[in-house]
Amino acid sequence: MATSTASPGTGKAIAAALREVRVLGKRPEVAGYRRDQFGKAWSDDHSGIGGHNGCDTRNDVLAAQLQAPKFRGKSRCVVIAGTLLVEPYTGQRVEFRKEKASEIQIDHIYPLSRAWDMGAAGWPKQRRVDFANDEAMNLIAVGGSANASKGDSGPGEWMPINRGYRCTYALRYLQVAHKWSLPITTDDRNSIKGITQLCP
Repeated sequence: MATSTASPGTGKAIAAALREVRVLGKRPEVAGYRRDQFGKAWSDDHSGIGGHNGCDTRNDVLAAQLQAPKFRGKSRCVVIAGTLLVEPYTGQRVEFRKEKASEIQIDHIYPLSRAWDMGAAGWPKQRRVDFANDEAMNLIAVGGSANASKGDSGPGEWMPINRGYRCTYALRYLQVAHKWSLPITTDDRNSIKGITQLCP
């Protein structure tokens, strides 16, 4: 059984989370970003949930968030099939098969290059690795096309087309920002405030 990726975002929770984050006028442009500044992709060498368990982070997230995951071999470290009954960003059902792995990708709610610009450029390398592999808060299994449309945007530039997930997405973005002491932009704040009245 897949685990829930987050509690529903309520208007009250989002308003409280907004009060806990720092707001910048706009996203700065900081030179030097590369994916490997955050360590090897899906490293197991991190201090969070799933770290040092012998399985890479991508497969950990797939195993946790897909319905009825199937594995290769006895290690249960390579997910070869499963289902996203409700893909968060689109609301659609998506089947995962290893031979078409790109159809389900692992998204960073708060994107890596955005984090780099917003302060992570000055972090120690291991903190960036831990951030990139934050299974508890920042990682979510989504459809490949939805992930591509989001890119490195924040709520100020992008919202899920699945309106039923927008409140949860906004809350998780704020929670990641607070957990890792990353700011949000004025556009992020305004966009999130705009949807809060529609949240339960």
